[in-house]
Amino acid sequence: MTARPRYLMRALLHAYHWCNESLQGRLQQSGFKPLPRAQSMIMVNVSDGITRPADLARNLGISRQAIQQTLADMEAAGLVRLSADNGDRRAKIVSISAHGRGIGRAAIAAIRDLERDIGRRIGRVRLQQLKTALYLDWGSSKPHSSAAMSARMRRPPQRTVQSRRSRA
Repeated sequence: MTARPRYLMRALLHAYHWCNESLQGRLQQSGFKPLPRAQSMIMVNVSDGITRPADLARNLGISRQAIQQTLADMEAAGLVRLSADNGDRRAKIVSISAHGRGIGRAAIAAIRDLERDIGRRIGRVRLQQLKTALYLDWGSSKPHSSAAMSARMRRPPQRTVQSRRSRA
């Protein structure tokens, strides 16, 4: 019997990996090669309207250099197109290519199937509650008060009575 995740982050990571592996398996069944996670997440973000490499890097938590290399690999594989940004000559805009749209359609169908499967397993009401909770505005991911956090980090640790006795 597997232990239940104690922390939300572990549960979310487990759910993400399960969803991604299930998606990749279904794409393979549809005749597509599996995509590395970074490429899969780029496709999701671009489909959701995030089209600037800097924004993609920020959303994925990777460096701009890593996003540039990944996008170059994806462009070479025919998944995306990089074009000049008319508003900023230095920037590029990422769009999904015709081949990428084929994978995208298969991915959307697979995701819908996955959601139906999850709904059957945990119940449709729970699935809807989970989606609702995950799409709520959770606020900033930064600590509430950087001054308070800094003060706590600078404060020396409290000594206990036991530690003073052991020094005597």
